[in-house]
Amino acid sequence: MAKRGFHQTGEVIAREITNPNPVGISFKETDSLHSTESKLLCCHFHSQRKLLATAGHERKVVIWDLENDKVNFGEGHADVITDVCFKPNSTVFATSSFDRTVMIWDAAKPSNPFQNLVGHGEHVMSTDFHPMKVGLLSSCDSNDEIRLWNVSEGDCKLILKGGSRQVRFQPGLGNLLASSTGNTINIFDLETNNIQQQLQGHARDIRSFCWDMSGNYLASVSEDSARIWSISNEKCICELVSSDHMFQSCTFRPGYAMVLVIGSNELLELWNPIFQRNRTRAYLAHDGLIPSLAVSHEHGIIASVSHDQWIKIWR
Repeated sequence: MAKRGFHQTGEVIAREITNPNPVGISFKETDSLHSTESKLLCCHFHSQRKLLATAGHERKVVIWDLENDKVNFGEGHADVITDVCFKPNSTVFATSSFDRTVMIWDAAKPSNPFQNLVGHGEHVMSTDFHPMKVGLLSSCDSNDEIRLWNVSEGDCKLILKGGSRQVRFQPGLGNLLASSTGNTINIFDLETNNIQQQLQGHARDIRSFCWDMSGNYLASVSEDSARIWSISNEKCICELVSSDHMFQSCTFRPGYAMVLVIGSNELLELWNPIFQRNRTRAYLAHDGLIPSLAVSHEHGIIASVSHDQWIKIWR
């Protein structure tokens, strides 16, 4: 059963436990949601509406309509759901799973998927819709295989090598596709389908990465560090070392250039590398690992999901 609530009504919800923020960037928990008895692994916002999709070990997708306080559920996968992604400006969304499939759903009637993309030979770890070519979908599996799908026709149009953890199209025109494998991020040029850049420097495997809205910068986290990369210069321009080796997820803070929100074990950390290069402002957020963050630029909010089964909304 879905539950909704606040942890400390009328009080400051997020507890600051490290250094104060010198430039006054606001960040606080505004809502908490619960609908599962299993670990949550992924989340994603609709590009315009206040819809949030979440999923994980329970093998079902939960669609939260945050404006109308409605919750819908969808079931179809036979194993853990690893990633979820809305098609731009659409209620259609995709999920990837350990069951080696990518499924396509409609949040307007999410009880069952209406399409099943089959072809991966191993656990499918991530999926992402192209920002402009609405019928183009990417996915990657644990065997380092990336597939580009024509969703309209339901078939795979191209197979690439070099992504085993996550895939994300560049925002805007989507000319590039980023993927992570081990401690490396590969940047594919979709005109040539070749690797244009390799971003290397993490000592441990990359757990998560994200583009900024301009598509000029990319942030990545491994358990030991967070990095921000300039795509044009192919260089790491900022690095933050993790004191507890628990970095898991990241997203850029909406409304603030280059400010990164990092999920770890129980904590969300706000990193402003321009003003505090080696320090963060940390908030006690969950009672477990935080494997995924989602941002709604339209509404200026961030969602975090955790192994503790809770979803938190931040502004």
